[in-house]
Amino acid sequence: MELVLRGFTFLTGVILVIGTVFSAVETFVLPRGVSDRLTRLVFMGVRFLITLPLKRARSFEARDRIMAFYAPLGLLALVPVWYFIIAIGYAAIYWSMGVAGFQDAFLISGSSLFTLGSEAPQGFPMTLLAFSESMIGLILVAMLIAYLPTMYAAFSRRESAVTMLEVRAGKPPSAIEMLLRYHRIHGLQRLSVLWPVWETWFADIDESHTSLPALVFFRSPRSDHSWVTSAGAVLDAASLTLAAVDIPADPQAMLCIRAGYLALRHVADFFHLPHNPNPHFPSEPISITRVEFDAAWEQLAEAGVPLKTDHEQAWLDFAGWRVNYDRALLGLCRLTLAPVAPWSSDRVPQSILPPNLFL
Repeated sequence: MELVLRGFTFLTGVILVIGTVFSAVETFVLPRGVSDRLTRLVFMGVRFLITLPLKRARSFEARDRIMAFYAPLGLLALVPVWYFIIAIGYAAIYWSMGVAGFQDAFLISGSSLFTLGSEAPQGFPMTLLAFSESMIGLILVAMLIAYLPTMYAAFSRRESAVTMLEVRAGKPPSAIEMLLRYHRIHGLQRLSVLWPVWETWFADIDESHTSLPALVFFRSPRSDHSWVTSAGAVLDAASLTLAAVDIPADPQAMLCIRAGYLALRHVADFFHLPHNPNPHFPSEPISITRVEFDAAWEQLAEAGVPLKTDHEQAWLDFAGWRVNYDRALLGLCRLTLAPVAPWSSDRVPQSILPPNLFL
């Protein structure tokens, strides 16, 4: 009976160690978006821990300061959680191999994992196990150290475009304001230069925010900036330009919209946010009402922006573009607790807990 128990304990320890190593590899090394269960649980725990101070915050700026710690704390919490599980797993292996008492096995495991050398295992097989545990501990720290520069490089690329958008689209970013400023300053034809830049930005978001999912929760340096609301403003500006503005149709604007809604959908899929993968208007409504569209039309017309003659068709065309990214955009606004911006986060509840806590 004892032999069966030790065999089961050995197998359990091996599973814990291998599972934890795979969790670290999927989180830090694998260059694709893989949803790891252990990482999700850690980030869930951190989010629940910060719920109490979020409830006490009386302004969005205060909530934003608290949420700024969410992703960094979640990443830092991964390493001690991994270390603890590995220490338990190796302790189970040491005990199953003859160490008297689980407490002694845990002391040997901790000494090996942290390379303390205070407790030495007896026998060549357990010495090899101790060496392997020490190696895993060093590799985990090395992976986190190597992971952070990659993440902050992607964060810097993202935020450079978000900051520059304030010059073109105002604060908070607005598609209508972007068209008005281009009409006054640059000329609407200059929009053709903007779309390829943001198409590249969306492609970068698609890759980086699924392979490095914690980036989704890294907040902008300023509380009134957000990568999600910036994405929404650019996509709405492109949609309005194609649907309502009387200038030659620009294929680059169409490509920008496609790159944008694919990026938002892929990130939303990673976090299990619901959306229709093949939406069509009017069978699927959008969050922008006809009254809001008409008000935007009048604002553009009053500023002298050339508009198409068929107002009804312009609404249908705009809704046909917007439906491709509407639900994914709103879901990400709520998930990230984005600052209020027109036609995006202004139509989702400012909930402290997101609709889905799973990374």
